[in-house]
Parts: sequence; structure tokens; C-alpha cells
Amino acid sequence: MSDLTEQNSSPRAENKMGYMPLGKLLLQMSLPMMISMFVQSLYNIVDSIFVAQISEHALTAVSLAFPIQNLMFSVAIGTGVGINSLLSRRLGEKNFDEVDMVANNGIFLAICGFIVFMIVGFIVPRPYFESQTDNAEIIEYGVTYMRICLIACAGVFGAITFERLLISTGKTGLSMISQLTGTAFNLVFDPILIFGLLGFPKMGIAGAALATVLGQFAAMTVSFILNVRKNKEIRLSIKGLKPEGQIIGKIYAVGIPSIIVMSIGSILVYFLNIILGSFTTTAIAVYGVYFKLQSFVFMPVFGLNNGSVPIVGYNFGARNKKRVTKTIIISSLAACSIMLVGMLIFELFPRQLLGMFNASEEMYSIGIVALRIIAIHFPIAAFCIILSSVFQALGKGIQSMSISFIRQLIVLLPAAWLLSLTGNINNIWWAFPIAEVISLLTCVILLKRVYDKEIKPMAD
Repeated sequence: MSDLTEQNSSPRAENKMGYMPLGKLLLQMSLPMMISMFVQSLYNIVDSIFVAQISEHALTAVSLAFPIQNLMFSVAIGTGVGINSLLSRRLGEKNFDEVDMVANNGIFLAICGFIVFMIVGFIVPRPYFESQTDNAEIIEYGVTYMRICLIACAGVFGAITFERLLISTGKTGLSMISQLTGTAFNLVFDPILIFGLLGFPKMGIAGAALATVLGQFAAMTVSFILNVRKNKEIRLSIKGLKPEGQIIGKIYAVGIPSIIVMSIGSILVYFLNIILGSFTTTAIAVYGVYFKLQSFVFMPVFGLNNGSVPIVGYNFGARNKKRVTKTIIISSLAACSIMLVGMLIFELFPRQLLGMFNASEEMYSIGIVALRIIAIHFPIAAFCIILSSVFQALGKGIQSMSISFIRQLIVLLPAAWLLSLTGNINNIWWAFPIAEVISLLTCVILLKRVYDKEIKPMAD
């Protein structure tokens, strides 16, 4: 076998996920992910602040581009979730041959994902934007931005896949280094390329897209090097990139439901943008700003989530009931605490948050009410995020998919449409807390079934 690394000669020691005290372990694995995702959320906000300086139409264009970008990230991250879940479980079972097969097939799937979305980048952008607005300026901004992001998306798939390999073996600190590198690269080049600083050409919205792409390639490069040099629990090889149908099937048993879960968000945002646009394009910009701001709160929770998934998966594979249940409890309480803080920030400082985006008076009028209403559901969402991740860690992707499907398509979108019929745009935002309550009830019911069947029978 032609190895990419010299990992083969190294023995594989007992993984810390099986013995380290859970509070310390969860903090050690989650904190780097929380920090890196927190920084990434700050980048998302800063990026939109820079774009808002171009014009409100530019900000609206980026907001309208979200569903397609989210679809791309859904495929990359969903595949990564499948890799993470399967690799962690096989690591817990000490099935090292299959650990290697999962890692190498994951890289193969990343290459396939890049090729698909590169083709999408050449074909889809213009008809996509024309389906949502007839504003020529917004369309041109959007087409320019989206084409660059999609055609050069190799960095997205590469970075996410290599970072997931690090996370799956408990090396979340190394994954943080990769993510922070990409984020720092973005932050530096965003203003330089948008506004033409330091001798660079002034590229406007194309500069925002290019800075994003360059940051993704930087993260991919760093995460690849870290896997080669530091991740001794997997063995990467050129020959290993040969697709194995059985392994790919197991990855996508969790991965496809995860992809669908995140892709549902694209459908939701696409149609919600249409509903909001029937009132004013400013409402679309407000919704886009909300998405950037809520990442400030949600990203740390997703970091906690990413830290807990391999712990639950590893100990489920090792049949350690106590460590599985305790991880779920600690993660849920920590997530709720983070979300409570986020809710208070949104409730107390909505004007200041919107002011960062060069808000007009119309944006203030719509946005202040929107942020305060939507933020009500943050603590409830914390439990839903953690419980959904438990299903992923246990290989129960269908349950995780069902929760998201019910929340977003069965409840939230229809509720938003019905509330829009009142003629008052402020009523639309109540669809978010309504949907989250239904989602929590669904999570609890499904978790009880899975617990009784899969976790409770395990020996204490």
C-alpha cells in the first residue's frame, strides 16, 4: 500500500474517550470546537458588515444566496457527520481496518462532492436568483458571489472532511487550529479584496466571495497536514481512495439523513425569503442578518455538539452505558446555558446588533421586533440540537432527519405562511418559537424509544 503518511508503524493506544473523566473530556474536546466556531460566527458577522457597506442590495443578494450555499455545506457536513459517527464507533470497537477504510472513503466522497457543486456553479446561479427577485442589481451581485463560491468549492469539501477525521479521533484541538486558520485568512482578506486595500484591486462583492474561498483552501491545507503528521489513529493512502460500497453505505446511513436535515434549511430559507419579499426586500435583509447573528449563539453549541458526538459514539461502540447517558446530560445542560445567554443578548440589545450592519430605519423597524420574538426559542433549541446529535452518534440518522423535517417543513414554513396572511410582517416571526416547541416534544418522544431499545439494555 502506498501510504500518504508514516502512521502505519505506530501502535494505536487506548483512546481517551473511553477512560477520561467525562466533564474534563467534554470540555477538552468541545472547547476548541466552541472557540473555533465562535470565531467563525464572528467572521460571518464581520463579512456581512463589510458587504453591507457596499449597499443593502448587496447584503440582500448574499442573504438570497444562502440556500444554495447551505445546500453545499449540507452535503459536505452531512457526509462528515456520517464519517464521524462510523469512525468513532469502529474506533470504540477496536476495528482499526475499518477505521482506515472509513477515513479514505470519506476523502473520496469529498472529491465527488466538489465536482458536483463546481458544475452547479456554472449552471444554476442566474436562474436561481431570477426566481426570487426581479431587481437587476441584486441579481448581478448574487450571480457574481455565488459562482465564485461554488466553482472554487474544493476547499469546503476538503477542509470539512479532514477536520472531521481529526474530530472523530478526539483531536478537536487540531481541528480548531485548522478552522481558526481559515477564519483568520478570511478576516484579513475580506476588507482588502472588497475595498481594494494595500494595492489590491477593489473587487466589491466578488472580493468577499474570493476571500471566503481562499480561507477555505487555507483551512483544507492545514487540516490535511495535521492529519498526516499528528493523527496516528488513521492511515491514509492513495490506494485507499478506491470506493468501497459497503463503507460508503454505512457512512451515508447517517450522512444522508444529516444532509437532508441541513438541506431542509435551504428549502425553508428559499420559501421564507419569498414570503418576506412579498412585504419588502428589507425583510429579506433582516432575515439574512438574523442568520448571521444567531450563528454567534448557535455555533458554540454546535461546537459542543461536535465534541459530544464522538464521545457518545465511542462509548456506545464500547457498550459503556454510564458514559453515554452522562455525556448526554452534561451536554444538554451546557448547551442550554449558552443559549440562555444568547437569548438575553438578543432581547436587550437588538438595536445595537442591527446597527452593525448599516441598518436603515426600515430595517430597525422590522428587525428589532424580529430578533426579540425569534430569540425566545433559543433555550428550547439547545436541547433539540443535543438530542438530535445523540441520534447521529448512535447511527440513528432517520430520527435526526425526522425532527428537522417536522420542525422546518411541517410546522415552521406553513406557520410562517399562515401568519403572513394576517398582513402584519411581525407575526411571521412567531413561527420560530412555535416550531421549536413541537420539535422538542418530538425529540423527547423519539429519544425515549431509542434509549429503551439501544441504551437501557446495556450493562451498567
